[in-house]
Amino acid sequence: MSAHTVGAQPAVPTTPSRDAGAAGGRQRSAWLFIAPFAFFYLCFLFGPALYMFVASFFDASIVKSGLGNFIGLENYASLVQSSAFWSSMWHTLQFTLYTVPPLVVLSFVFAVLANRMPRGQTFWRLAFFTPYILPSAAISLIWVFIYTADTGLWATVQKWFGDDTPTPVLGTPSIAMVGIAVATVWWTIGFNFILYLAGLQDIPRELYEAAAIDGATPWQQIRHLTIPLLSRTTTLVLLLQIIASLKIFDQVYLMTNGGPGTSTRTALLFITDTGFTDYRIGAAAAASFLLFLVIVTIAVIRQLVERAQQKGA
Repeated sequence: MSAHTVGAQPAVPTTPSRDAGAAGGRQRSAWLFIAPFAFFYLCFLFGPALYMFVASFFDASIVKSGLGNFIGLENYASLVQSSAFWSSMWHTLQFTLYTVPPLVVLSFVFAVLANRMPRGQTFWRLAFFTPYILPSAAISLIWVFIYTADTGLWATVQKWFGDDTPTPVLGTPSIAMVGIAVATVWWTIGFNFILYLAGLQDIPRELYEAAAIDGATPWQQIRHLTIPLLSRTTTLVLLLQIIASLKIFDQVYLMTNGGPGTSTRTALLFITDTGFTDYRIGAAAAASFLLFLVIVTIAVIRQLVERAQQKGA
């Protein structure tokens, strides 16, 4: 017997039944961990969504029990013919156009600048992300104070430039939505900033060093390296921001409540007013389902774009 085989232990054969038992145990453990979330998901998300879809075909109301009478597609037909509904959808689209481009572009620019700083990245992360963790009520209150006519910070700045009658931002229909959009950009830009900064730090430094040796300028490095390598992060940021903008409610409700007039009345505010002011739960459910379809369509388009990018790569 050779020396290197002395004391060797025989290999324990593994059987398919033992492997199957271990896999089954892992699956049971996984389901046990998922169960609490799945329970609350079904109770508080899937359940209400299903009820919303069913209620959209009835003349349901909060002043009477049950779903009411079945009316088919009448709720959807009335919404299509309602100028108030289309006005709220336009205001939602308007807010989306005001917020998504700066939230994507500015967060990318600030992340690139912060990533190139040899020191102080922790400070910049904290500075950008701190507003994002504040509740919407606090953010709205801060910006209502800023926009307060005559005594607010914005009115003071206007007076510095010689305007003795400052324009009340939230009281002017043509710029009220712009004021809400500015507050939203300041509040939420930190989230996108962190996403882009994390993506930038995953890009190997050697790529930039090689590009610099080849004579690439900083702008050329950003254009030909950074932007293509962050394409997936950008599509994710775009999707998240578009969906969040389409679901805008808190800032509008707290800062203007849809005013002046209906100049900032968004889709979710229209749904709330329809359901809880006009007591038309069925019509509110139909409007919610239409908004849901818009959001799902955008998510599907993003998924198709990502697949196309993966095939192209």
